[in-house]
Amino acid sequence: MNELIPARGRQVANSQAQALNVKQYLTFLLAGETFGIGILCIKEIIEYAGLTEVPLMPPSIRGVINLRGAVVPVLDLAVRFGKVPSEVTKKTCVVIVEVHTEDERHIMGVVVDAVNAVQKIAEADIEPAPGFGAKIRTDFIEGMGKVNGKFVILLNVSQVLSVQELGALNQVAADPPAAVKAADATA
Repeated sequence: MNELIPARGRQVANSQAQALNVKQYLTFLLAGETFGIGILCIKEIIEYAGLTEVPLMPPSIRGVINLRGAVVPVLDLAVRFGKVPSEVTKKTCVVIVEVHTEDERHIMGVVVDAVNAVQKIAEADIEPAPGFGAKIRTDFIEGMGKVNGKFVILLNVSQVLSVQELGALNQVAADPPAAVKAADATA
């Protein structure tokens, strides 16, 4: 079959096939590392402002914002990854992300140190998540994208922003451990 297609035609067909296997990611900085989130789940990027803290939330939830009349929780990715809270600077942004669960969609904001750019990354340039040695949970990593000779940590948004897991964290924060309850009962 290849004999019937001239060499130039094969090159065009190969480049078209590669173009179909390219995904776009919003890249951003967080604690000095570059991360990426698939742009299909990005709704918008807004300035970090107008955040309202909510009592009894897990430490990774910075608070909520009013986004055109909707209450949107804002997650500090650094804390979610087990690091110190992000310092707010002039470049700090909130990336509004849409997360789909079984039958529902949830809009959440994530605090990032600075937004870089939208990068096109071919599937061939994405390595599987490392089994060990990552500074964040491996289930949070979709893969490692190669961009200009450097790696970008591509996040698995459904895992990082798991509504069920964040809800469980909130329940733990709202419900003191049994030992504390027992101590209070005897006092």
